[in-house]
Amino acid sequence: MRIGLMASVTDDPNASFDEVINNAKQAEAEGFDSLWMANIFGVDAISTLAIIGRETKTLRLGTAVTPTYPRHPAALAQQALTTAAACQGRFNLGIGLSHKVVIEDMFGMSYDKPARHMREYLSVLNPIIKGETAHFDGEQYRVHGVKIAVPGQPNLPVLIAALGPVMLTIAGAMTDGTITWMTGPKTLESHILPVMSEAAKEAGRPAPQVVAGFPIALTNDAESVRAAIDKSLVIYGQLPSYRAMLDREGLNGPGDLALVGDETELRAGLARLRDIGISDFTAAIESSDPDMAARTRAFLASEC
Repeated sequence: MRIGLMASVTDDPNASFDEVINNAKQAEAEGFDSLWMANIFGVDAISTLAIIGRETKTLRLGTAVTPTYPRHPAALAQQALTTAAACQGRFNLGIGLSHKVVIEDMFGMSYDKPARHMREYLSVLNPIIKGETAHFDGEQYRVHGVKIAVPGQPNLPVLIAALGPVMLTIAGAMTDGTITWMTGPKTLESHILPVMSEAAKEAGRPAPQVVAGFPIALTNDAESVRAAIDKSLVIYGQLPSYRAMLDREGLNGPGDLALVGDETELRAGLARLRDIGISDFTAAIESSDPDMAARTRAFLASEC
């Protein structure tokens, strides 16, 4: 199981762009396999990772995730292929539906039939990123004769945020895997992996990747740290898709999901994820205490 870092789970208005770049360079020097960036309401994740790709040599990079609705699949393919070229083929395109509260209430777009949207979106995106010409007639997208040429035609793995059975089936049949958040080990083992793997097998595709994101903290005061995580990540315990995963796991909130404890406890948590077949662990380090965050990061680097 490869270990990577989440660049941020919330926008930090006090962070400079140079700090974002230097954090990635430091992660590479520390031996982390990958760095993932959420596209929320800060810098554009794909563009930022293109710059990071020019400043690093081995670090795999990916979005976790970029919402699909605001971006036409051909436009996203063009941007992602450009970034993949800038990263010398180390870029992974993670995309997702986002949430109704964002797409409808904030952006004013329809969130009707989200699974159909993703299926049609991938039907346009996939051929373009392979260097083919897209021809597709659907309910939401009608695209003909679109081909995008990028020097070297870089390899570009595509993963989608998938939690429910329909989306997991799409992930297995049409993509390289899934990126999860607020999803515990029991749910990953009994729901995420089997549903997606079966779909991949039926489609004749390789075993899919699972990039599993977890809050994590190295501490001897687990109770107070879990309370802090519940407070800082409260919205993720309320959004319907994540709430469903927490309920499936039998957890009250993000703090209960987090890997929190001493070195022995954290190693046990990582080992469990490794044993059930998670390909990538993505650490969202609890940062309310800078010293604790630094110790957690050093611990994770030692496990890479």
